[in-house]
Amino acid sequence: MAELLFWPALLFYGEAAVGYFGDMRRPRAPGRAAIWGVRLGWLAQTALLGVQAAREDGFPWSTWAGSLNLFVWLVVTVYLGVRRPYRLLGLAVMPLAAALLVVARVGGGTGVGARSHYSNLFLVLHVGLVLVAFAGFTLAAALSAFYLWQERRLKQRAVTILRRPAPSLATLDRLASRTVLFSLPALTLGIAVGLVRLLNDGEHIDALVAATAVTWIVWASYLALRATRGWTGRRAAYVALAGFALVIVVRLALPATHFA
Repeated sequence: MAELLFWPALLFYGEAAVGYFGDMRRPRAPGRAAIWGVRLGWLAQTALLGVQAAREDGFPWSTWAGSLNLFVWLVVTVYLGVRRPYRLLGLAVMPLAAALLVVARVGGGTGVGARSHYSNLFLVLHVGLVLVAFAGFTLAAALSAFYLWQERRLKQRAVTILRRPAPSLATLDRLASRTVLFSLPALTLGIAVGLVRLLNDGEHIDALVAATAVTWIVWASYLALRATRGWTGRRAAYVALAGFALVIVVRLALPATHFA
């Protein structure tokens, strides 16, 4: 059943990606179809995760592919949580979501997962909170990238094939900062749970833990510099992209460490 639900989720996510691209050239109908594709794909993936949870005695996303499946769902959830899920932003989010869902499928993350030697409570708190934070950071990085693109477009007064107006720079900057403000506490709690488990087991701090700590420092600096130094706009966007690069490093390192 879980495997069957993968296909409608992928189909709708793929339709949304194509629809958003079409909306940039011919606004209205493709954009409406795209947002419905996101919603229906999210519902299908939600059902997939629900079936996985019902069939498993333990935490069903304890493998790297399973956690990637959950991560995709969280990214789409955060995107839909934006008060106005901008279609231009969807052009960045939905192709990524569809591609990562395929990777999760190839890795076996959409089926029955293997049991982990970690407790269910630890996995829910640690892995769950960290993935929630990373999903938020991914959206914040996408918003920051579009800020830089829009700023350059305005300075050059460029005439492009994109016919739909992009959100204002102030809106992009504000949404990015609010997303980080929501995500950083989740990462903080996730790291704290992991450190408590690490100390209780008498294990040493590995490279992944160090990289996650550096990631926290960069995103905390993003908020601190905005509050104390007035770093908004372009400078804040560059910090967000640097933080997202670290998120990618940590995500790529997970299969070789936590899920080895």
